[in-house]
Amino acid sequence: MSIDIETARKVAHLARIAVPEAKLAALAGELSGILSFMEQLNEVDVTGIEPMTSVTPMRLKRRADLVTDGNIQASILKNAPDAREGFFAVPKVVE
Repeated sequence: MSIDIETARKVAHLARIAVPEAKLAALAGELSGILSFMEQLNEVDVTGIEPMTSVTPMRLKRRADLVTDGNIQASILKNAPDAREGFFAVPKVVE
């Protein structure tokens, strides 16, 4: 697939990129090169190959879901300028 100058102008406009008129031909050539490379990738047979998230197999580290710090509500609220019924009190901002 080949990109013409008018299409390159439209792509630049949609991408909000200011491209001078003199460089639109070069941009069209670069976009055409990218599309031809993508067409080459479509020709590769990938049947039976699992999708990967990385080139090296990785497993996320997992930790036990335990509560490590709790029951400190009073010590947290003692720094609040205004606390009521165990919660931070804030001024009303919506009328």
